[in-house]
Amino acid sequence: MLVARLDNAGDVLLQGPLVRAVAAAADRVVFLASPQGTAAAELLPGVDELLTWHCPWIDGAPQPVDAADLAALTERVRALGVDEAVLSTSFHQSPLPLALLLRTAGVGRISAISVDYPGSLLDVRHRVDDDLPEPERALSLARAAGFDLPDGDDGRLAVRRPLPSIDRAPGYVVLHPGASVPARAWPAGRCAEAVEALADAGWQVLVTGGPGERELTAAVAGTRGTDLGGATTLAGMAALLDGAAAVVVGNTGPAHLAAAVGTPVVSLFSPVVPAVRWAPYGVPTVLLGDQSAPCRDTRARECPVPGHPCLSSVTAADVVAAVEKLVTA
Repeated sequence: MLVARLDNAGDVLLQGPLVRAVAAAADRVVFLASPQGTAAAELLPGVDELLTWHCPWIDGAPQPVDAADLAALTERVRALGVDEAVLSTSFHQSPLPLALLLRTAGVGRISAISVDYPGSLLDVRHRVDDDLPEPERALSLARAAGFDLPDGDDGRLAVRRPLPSIDRAPGYVVLHPGASVPARAWPAGRCAEAVEALADAGWQVLVTGGPGERELTAAVAGTRGTDLGGATTLAGMAALLDGAAAVVVGNTGPAHLAAAVGTPVVSLFSPVVPAVRWAPYGVPTVLLGDQSAPCRDTRARECPVPGHPCLSSVTAADVVAAVEKLVTA
């Protein structure tokens, strides 16, 4: 079996229930991921093998279409002996170009959600209400293809365990200021204010970020937070989030990673995409941000409204209150 999801790490983590449903009936599951999603796919229970490919019609910074690259992917899939594929896409993406490649690679049965007429490219063309949480939307595809979760699986997000050990006592708060899409990030000044306010409330605050966000995390951590920008792998980040009392984060990959380890989330959610689909799934969550702001449902990457009001309206005091609500629930 091949399962494909070709965008970012958070999107891959949301496929966990689908993967486990497929794995319950498959001899072997190969996950086809983008370079940005590969580390997340490594964390998914049920994945036996990884195939990494930069998809030119899905990636936000696409490379030119290269005939040799397409041929190489086809041959790699053929060599793996894939019998069947389940192609997961977001509501705005088409599975049909990948389905065509997989057909030429000899894949016999292909299932996907598609609003477009698939001709002979799909064996199972699933239709679904788009206003479902993304993990439920993906799991509905698995079920349409004939796969379901095994008995005892609650359908929540999950990661492989054991996670790496970390030298920190549990009970801290993690604040993750960055986001892969700028329109979804809480302003850095507000993040720094939240570090101060959380420290005043007695919390140890760990500020996390990727290798390219070290300047941001250092500025946000200041003198009262602990700057961990660029200091963890994705698996190490999962371990760090696992030990947190709560995570303060925008609508970006670490929000879904926190949900996958079962940690409550203060979600600083920009409504450029719908919260009903993309809010942290299956864990206690406080959603902050003006969900009726003018940017609603625009899918904008850069904030289209001066001052970023949907998130700049959220204060440090709001975040402290949300943390306290989650940890005392």
